[in-house]
Amino acid sequence: MSPNLESSLKTQVPALLLRRLFGAGARRDETAAAKQHQMPMPSPPPPPAGRRRVFVQTESGCVLGMDLDRGDNAHTVKRRLQLALNVPTGGTSLTFGDRVLENDLSSIRRDSPLLLTRDSIHRSCSTPCLCPASADFEHKDSSGLVEILGSSSTSVRRLVDDVATGIRGGLDPVPIDSGLGGSYYFRDLGGDRVAIVKPTDEEPFAPNNPKGFTGRALGQPGLKKSVRVGETGFREVAAYLLDHENFANVPATALVKITHSVFNINRPMNNGGAPAHDHQTTSKIASFQQFIAHDFDASDHGTSSFPVAAVHRIGILDIRIFNTDRHGGNVLVRKLDGGTGRFGCQTELFPIDHGLCLPENLEDPYFEWIHWAQASIPFSEEELEYIRNLDPVRDAAMLRRELPMIREACLRVLILCTIFLKEAATFGLCLAEIGEMMTREFRGMEEEPSKLELVCMKARKKVDEWEPFSPDVEQGEDMGFQFSMDALGGYSDVIRSPRFHCSGIKGSSFRNPLSKLVESMDEDNDVDEDRKEFSMHSSHHRIPSADFSPSVYRTTSLNGSVHAVNRSADEQLPSSMCFVRLSDMSAEEWHVFVEKFQELLNEALDECKAAGAQRMKQRLGTSCKF
Repeated sequence: MSPNLESSLKTQVPALLLRRLFGAGARRDETAAAKQHQMPMPSPPPPPAGRRRVFVQTESGCVLGMDLDRGDNAHTVKRRLQLALNVPTGGTSLTFGDRVLENDLSSIRRDSPLLLTRDSIHRSCSTPCLCPASADFEHKDSSGLVEILGSSSTSVRRLVDDVATGIRGGLDPVPIDSGLGGSYYFRDLGGDRVAIVKPTDEEPFAPNNPKGFTGRALGQPGLKKSVRVGETGFREVAAYLLDHENFANVPATALVKITHSVFNINRPMNNGGAPAHDHQTTSKIASFQQFIAHDFDASDHGTSSFPVAAVHRIGILDIRIFNTDRHGGNVLVRKLDGGTGRFGCQTELFPIDHGLCLPENLEDPYFEWIHWAQASIPFSEEELEYIRNLDPVRDAAMLRRELPMIREACLRVLILCTIFLKEAATFGLCLAEIGEMMTREFRGMEEEPSKLELVCMKARKKVDEWEPFSPDVEQGEDMGFQFSMDALGGYSDVIRSPRFHCSGIKGSSFRNPLSKLVESMDEDNDVDEDRKEFSMHSSHHRIPSADFSPSVYRTTSLNGSVHAVNRSADEQLPSSMCFVRLSDMSAEEWHVFVEKFQELLNEALDECKAAGAQRMKQRLGTSCKF
């Protein structure tokens, strides 16, 4: 063989192998031609019949789109990642929400995001995101500039097309300085801001956070202990999907894979001692939300001019999704000069930033509207009708279908809070009273459980009395359990959830919530024995002090995939203020819990209504004394 031919073969074989593995075509030429003529770039061709396109993200933020064949398994996916991104795959697991995937990938739907995580013994949070050079990257991933993960509305698809056209027209995104995470304004061809993009690996504490808040890998506990790093994006989408008929005015939102050089990549320390931020073309999984033109946010303006109906509708959504971050800065206000909005007022409200909703367990929510006068006004008949028509089981099934990576613990929070809202509204409670029942109180320096949590604690105690937890129960026995559809009345829920071998908690001494944002990941768990009355389980049910290792409980199903089930995010924190866990119940226990919760809730609502009437009487009496 001639030397020239041998050299040619050596260079062509790897290229042919990569094309076979990743389905790459001559997209660089198409991209250059489209940009030169400002023509729409061809969308990636749909995968052939029997193939599914998925997006695999490493815990350090790198993303690769690939097509799966029927015979592919987790090992195949890891091999492709190793070849394309040059990342080590030894001692790693391929996860999809609660599940750890192994032999069978048949349950993975088209356009699903998968996460490659390292097992605890191999984990190192300091590993940088070693993304490939942009020239090689285009050979290995034939994705378009913006690809929607899952289904989307017409308005979202139109926004995506506008953003892609703007990128090809040379309009670079604008980084947003405010906030703790990385976010960017994307523009259309006319230069107008049309979307806000928040990459999941640039969230607070995520590996590629551009503002210095790093230190944890994707999948570990984040800014809120029950919301994992990298999982705020699909929560933004969930809030939009749950805002039926745009009742609360949530802007159109989708989960996307998007490629641009503006995104941040934290490099290892260079010789100068500072992190290097290389601006090279890289792909990210991100939330993609319509930009809303506004005049200010609710923190910059007096709330007296806000429409009562708009405040109520935002509050109804916040209660359903157990929003832990509804401050004034997350409500945009648009002035309507010379006209009136949907409620006949001159201001219009838009709720945004829902990345900290639907936590894996109940914690302390934050509803700033509790203090607004509008929240103390009774619901209108239209609002009560909307609440009556809410179906928590249908909503949970919809989220499983549209966001299959969502964890079952988050759906349990949704179901529980929707039941609570419906019952409370039926009892005649106003928005402020409902929010107060969900909010914790501070007595001295101690954080007390909310009234909602107290009801949950009593219900959990009844579950333990009904069926004492046995540590010898075989894992996975509940996988095939299915309830009668009328077992829970209007709230019957069919959930196949593996049994968590961790129930109960220890209370902990109170710490300032802000200190949790900067506490060391190796800090020991301080336990205050005086808080034992809040634990509803006996001592042999309690879990040991947790660290940040991604402990995973696995049960192998018949099709070969492993259903993990990663411990809830707050179980991995050194300090926990979770008074009752929803995630550690089997499907049968959850069924009984919901039944007991409804029984106990009526008593709590009666007490709250009586106390509210007494407070109102006192207020009216005081106001009449001159």
